Amino acid sequence: MMQHQVAVEARFNPETLERVLRVVRHRGFQVCAMNMETASNAQNINIELTVASLRPVELLFSQLSKLVDVARVDIRQRATSSQSQQIRV
Repeated sequence: MMQHQVAVEARFNPETLERVLRVVRHRGFQVCAMNMETASNAQNINIELTVASLRPVELLFSQLSKLVDVARVDIRQRATSSQSQQIRV
């Protein structure tokens, strides 16, 4: 499996994180690490995800970009598989 780092900037709504995670799961990606924090203006959130899958990360990128609350999606790093998994909230 390939791991990818994905950065998402989105509007701060209670359901935004749930939508992002649902898209990740439905597109066949596994969350290996996650970090979320509010942006400096307190109206947006920044979500950093490390995801793993055999599928191309472009599939996830295109679907996350379509979410109504998402302002920006960046693929930051492509890495090979590793066994460690961690979730930070």
